[in-house]
Order: sequence, then structure tokens, then C-alpha cells
Amino acid sequence: MFFDVDGTLVPGTSSSVFLAGFLGHRDELAKAEDAYASGALDNRQVSELDAAGWAGVPEDQVCGWLDGLPLVSGITETVLWCRQNGLVPVLATLAWSPVGSYLTDRFGFHTFSGPRLETTDGHFTGRVARHFDEYDKRDVALAQARELALAPHSCGAVGDSRSDLPLFASVGLSVAFNASAGAREAATAAVDDDDLQSVLPFLSRLVAQ
Repeated sequence: MFFDVDGTLVPGTSSSVFLAGFLGHRDELAKAEDAYASGALDNRQVSELDAAGWAGVPEDQVCGWLDGLPLVSGITETVLWCRQNGLVPVLATLAWSPVGSYLTDRFGFHTFSGPRLETTDGHFTGRVARHFDEYDKRDVALAQARELALAPHSCGAVGDSRSDLPLFASVGLSVAFNASAGAREAATAAVDDDDLQSVLPFLSRLVAQ
């Protein structure tokens, strides 16, 4: 079961915009992410703009910032429900790897995927080490499913936006959670709530299957 981060687990914003508030380029990044959502910029352009603002920041400083990351309710309960019902909860996201790592450790996700910032001597350099767009997100997610001997139609995804569309089209169940019009149209089901547990009735379909 694949879960998006920005706009899904992190409501109303993205983890990158949240962190950019500490780095001093929040407004610029927010405009760039809006341009990505509308199709005016691609993921590579947004990632490079954001990465530049990380130059010189110590790696070990980020975890403390992420303790204040706004999150929807019910993540712990939803991850536990998945595990109790035979679903493997995985983060499939375009959020930077420190975010994926933090959320995986905090809530018990199986693993995560995403772009990576370049580092040297314990500091970020301001460059992207690995780009990761919506198609990489789909491809890595399906590769993770194959590692677990699962076919795509046996998997599901919860997401909210443009970055989720390729994955939505590739799995058996897709849930648009507090989502854009495009994501709603592409999804199997849509739900609006401030608690992630509201997706569980839909995830039950995979369990029954």
C-alpha cells in the first residue's frame, strides 16, 4: 500500500515548503511548486531550485525541524491497520530522502523512495544527488511490489496530486485523499477528511481481494 507524503500526509503544503521556511526560500519554492502542479515547470527545475537553498546546512539539523512538520491525524493507526491486515505500508513520494527516512522511522512504514540531496562532510552541497519525478515514483513503487512478489493489481495508492497520477494508473486501487480535481478523476475513490483513517474502508477492498 503506497502512501504519498506532500499534500497527503502533510496537509495543505509540502514538506519542502515547510523546510524552506527554515532555509529562507519558502515563498520562491511555493510559487515553483504551484507552477509544477499546473504543468508550467517540471520536477527537475523545482528540485534544483530547492536544493540550492540547502547549501551548507548540516545533515543532522533537519530531524529537529521535521519534528514540527504538520501531519494529518491517524497515520500511526493507519500504518498499524495495514500491517494487521496483511498490507505492506510504503511511502511513495517526491519528498527529499531525509523526509522519507524520518517518517518511515517515526511511523513504521516498510520503506520509502524519493529524490536525494547531495552531501559532503555531513553538510548539504546545494545540488541534487538523484532526481526523482512522478514516473520514477511509479517505477520504484512497482519494483518494490515485485520484490514482495506482488502484482500491480494487488497494490493500492493514496495520494492527492499530479505526482500520483502515473502510480494511480498502475495499481489496482487508488484513493484520492483531499485531492486535486485531476487526482480525483484518475482515482478509484476519493475522500476528504483530516484523519487518514478515513481511507481504511477503501483499503479493505485490497484485503478482501
